[in-house]
Amino acid sequence: MSRIGKLAIKVPDKVKIAIDGDTVRVEGPKGKTQRILKGVEVELADKVVTVKRPDDSRQARSLHGLSRTLIANMVKGVSVGFERKLEVFGVGFRAEVKGRDVNFTIGFSHPVPFALPDGVTAEWKELKAGDKQGEIYIRGVDNDQLGRTASEIRALRPPEPYKGKGIKYAEEHVRRKEGKTGAA
Repeated sequence: MSRIGKLAIKVPDKVKIAIDGDTVRVEGPKGKTQRILKGVEVELADKVVTVKRPDDSRQARSLHGLSRTLIANMVKGVSVGFERKLEVFGVGFRAEVKGRDVNFTIGFSHPVPFALPDGVTAEWKELKAGDKQGEIYIRGVDNDQLGRTASEIRALRPPEPYKGKGIKYAEEHVRRKEGKTGAA
């Protein structure tokens, strides 16, 4: 039995869950989300969700813990929400949030527009402390979509190893290189 898959998921009071065959719908104060889960049985009883596998096949065992974690993330997303923080380093590097678009000024001859997907919001915070120009906070209900969006933003200008200029995750550590040394 999967150690993660056998854990029950407690549903907060403000969250509503509807199970319709393979589809699990979760609705809460932050928004709503749904996911199709095949190969497992999802049961709701007294504000507690349990995930059971139909047999001990390799496929069912692999989906058991994954499905439980996906449902737990859905519940957490609609009740609390998820957030990723990206740091922008470099002289003159900044971002500007306008509705569903974020315009980045990241060292190119033109601003780089980035369209946020539905369900994801962004907030820019100006810092001007040392080389760090600011931070961009990305918030959303779906953890998977939020991670994908953060990686796409980071890919616009990944941090380079010499001066550290670019966009990086807040928890990421960039290995710095020494650079050229002059001949004596």
